[in-house]
Amino acid sequence: MFYAYILRSEKHPDRFYYGFTTDLKTRLLAHNRGENLSTRHGCPWMLAWYGAFEKEPDAVAFEAYLKTASGKAFARKRLLTG
Repeated sequence: MFYAYILRSEKHPDRFYYGFTTDLKTRLLAHNRGENLSTRHGCPWMLAWYGAFEKEPDAVAFEAYLKTASGKAFARKRLLTG
């Protein structure tokens, strides 16, 4: 499976990171160990949402959409409620 995911910084709860991976557990550990330059300063991170896709291009395309202004608005309204 291929995953598009959204992380929320526990340190800065209004900060999100949008990503793609084939292994959610390992990727979250890498983010929380500071191995990603983009997320190093927001540690620790928690998994706020993920979607599983059978095909890699679908997951990559959804990640790219989530990084757009309309994708972020969609995520706030539909995926990150609660």
